[in-house]
Amino acid sequence: MTPEEHRRTVRGVVEEPKSANERFKEGFSAVVAGGLIAATLAHLALFELFPEMRAADVGAVSRATRTIELPPQVEVPPPPEAVARPATPKVSAAADISEDVTISKTSFEANPSDHLPPPPKATAQSSAEKRPEFIPYDVAPELKNPREVQKYLMETYPPELRANAVGGRVVLWLYIDRRGQVQETRVQVSSGYEALDRAAHRVGRRMEFTPAMNRDKRTPVWVQQGIEFEVK
Repeated sequence: MTPEEHRRTVRGVVEEPKSANERFKEGFSAVVAGGLIAATLAHLALFELFPEMRAADVGAVSRATRTIELPPQVEVPPPPEAVARPATPKVSAAADISEDVTISKTSFEANPSDHLPPPPKATAQSSAEKRPEFIPYDVAPELKNPREVQKYLMETYPPELRANAVGGRVVLWLYIDRRGQVQETRVQVSSGYEALDRAAHRVGRRMEFTPAMNRDKRTPVWVQQGIEFEVK
């Protein structure tokens, strides 16, 4: 038996040896006190070495928010669709035509006034036939064979009127089907000469057009077409 165990036996109490945890707890107070002292000294030394060091202001800045009530949404209706006007292409005998079509020169000596046809009637510019019902469309038809029409116009020009340099303008209503073909002609404004009006009917039926379109669909339409007989 060791001397320590003997002393414990003499006292009448048998003490167990202390564990590592118990020994750590007994010295914990001294360790904490030493750490606090060391930290205090470190702070004091830091303030002595850097006397100008200051803590930065890191305060948060808050912004006030405000609730705004939006007005009720108003739906604006789309604008109405524009109504397309009838196409009025012009066909004139004075346009460029084939060189094999010639017009003889005229003079007052060769054509005395006694041989001239009578002047137009007072109602020559009024509507000669009933106005057709308008058919709406988005894309107007376009003339596809203007050169052929010009040549045919010269061929149908009444010889007696052409020889005397008598011309006139006829405005027709043309009914164009879905294929672009002219199916009917009506006189809207007469030239005052029946011969010119009849020739205008024949010229109008020779015209070929691109189909008119209404909302991406082909549609038959009535259009105005001016036909002018003129010698220059």
